[in-house]
Amino acid sequence: MSQTPDSAVRTYIEQHRAAFLDDLTAWLRIPSVSAQPDHAPDVRRSADWLAAKLTATGFPTVEVWPTEGAPAVFAEWPSGDPEAPTVLVYGHHDVQPAAREDGWDSDPFEPVVRGNRLYARGAADDKGQVFFHTLGVRAHLAATGRTSPAVNLKLLIEGEEESGSPHFRALVEERADRLAADAVIVSDTGMWSEDTPTLCTGMRGLTECEIRLYGPDQDIHSGSFGGAVPNPATVAGRLVAALHDEHGRVAIPGFYDGIVELTDRERELFAGLPFDEASWLSTAKSHATHGEAGYTTLERIWARPTAEVNGIGGGYQGPGNKTIIPSDAMVKLSFRMVAGQDPGHIEKAVRAWAAEQVPAGIRCEVVFGSATRPCLTPLDHPALQSVARAMGRAFEKPVGYTREGGSGPAADLQEVLGAPVLFLGISVPSDGWHAPNEKVELDLLMKGVETTAYLWGDLAENWRHAP
Repeated sequence: MSQTPDSAVRTYIEQHRAAFLDDLTAWLRIPSVSAQPDHAPDVRRSADWLAAKLTATGFPTVEVWPTEGAPAVFAEWPSGDPEAPTVLVYGHHDVQPAAREDGWDSDPFEPVVRGNRLYARGAADDKGQVFFHTLGVRAHLAATGRTSPAVNLKLLIEGEEESGSPHFRALVEERADRLAADAVIVSDTGMWSEDTPTLCTGMRGLTECEIRLYGPDQDIHSGSFGGAVPNPATVAGRLVAALHDEHGRVAIPGFYDGIVELTDRERELFAGLPFDEASWLSTAKSHATHGEAGYTTLERIWARPTAEVNGIGGGYQGPGNKTIIPSDAMVKLSFRMVAGQDPGHIEKAVRAWAAEQVPAGIRCEVVFGSATRPCLTPLDHPALQSVARAMGRAFEKPVGYTREGGSGPAADLQEVLGAPVLFLGISVPSDGWHAPNEKVELDLLMKGVETTAYLWGDLAENWRHAP
């Protein structure tokens, strides 16, 4: 284990806490809303602000990388040790839209501290979690007496994550040589709770489609023609009904091909988390759990693939009745994928399944959008164990493991760079990402700082001995 003195790290962090929070507050005042064109200058200003701060932190190489959309920030600080591993930290500096009238108790871009919480848009998602790396690396240097990090440290801070990262993969592919790393740390995530520090080991992928069904060339009279020609709205209903079997499994042939199954150890760790299903249902605004038989709720949302109906429509939607056979109908579907599944394979399987379900006389079009691949890091990966040790030292308690049911650009980094992705975040569910009154717990933010102060030394010590 790294011998970075814990007391020295904590003393340094406490001495620099106020200045760190002043800087973070200044950054949070920049309304870097990537989804709103009027804020494009602010997103650029946010990138420039971060670039200047990273330079002041000590990074010898700092660059603002333009894209066809919003700019990203790249920074690099070589270790000087030829055997040191290279680590890339990912985060994003753009934020969700926010306005006082949305239900905020204060201006979302005028940060305010209440108690031990900092309220502002981006406080947790993701500026706070990006920024703790700046104080963390300084604490690492101060406590060890080094003049450069124990690892070759790189940062890539995206400017379009809240807009779906439309140009991110192209940027990673274009700059792959500059971004090359042995491991990727994603600090755009959270942990189970304030009292239960956890690390996420993977995220599901996502692909979506719309199935468009065309029958008669126009709406026709249901009395004159009903029962004698196929109805596209009926076919849409049958497609939805055929999507799952009686056990809640996706019934599309080939859908589960190649998936990486949960290990017994992972199931044991998930079961050990303090999960309250009634509370979870309350958060979900739902009244019963449901899903694939043989799996718990956490296993279903973290480690099993899904097929969901996001929309279904066709025919008359107005008040009263209109006795027609509609000319068209549609179904919108989304598929969450787990490790081992390939978006291209899923697309082929869905197209074949839909064609099999649709009767003669109905024309079927299946339109897919872009896809996000799943990513997963095994529990025994040495880099993951370094993160767990560093977080355990900071929190002074054992660290648990989770996965994330959603999707993000982390899989692009894993696929293009060929490096394991590790998730290091200190945000908790009550932080209210994307919601009014987003906040970050200040003590947890400092635990993030402390974790990174220990992490670089631990990785440097243990990576070179990794298999």
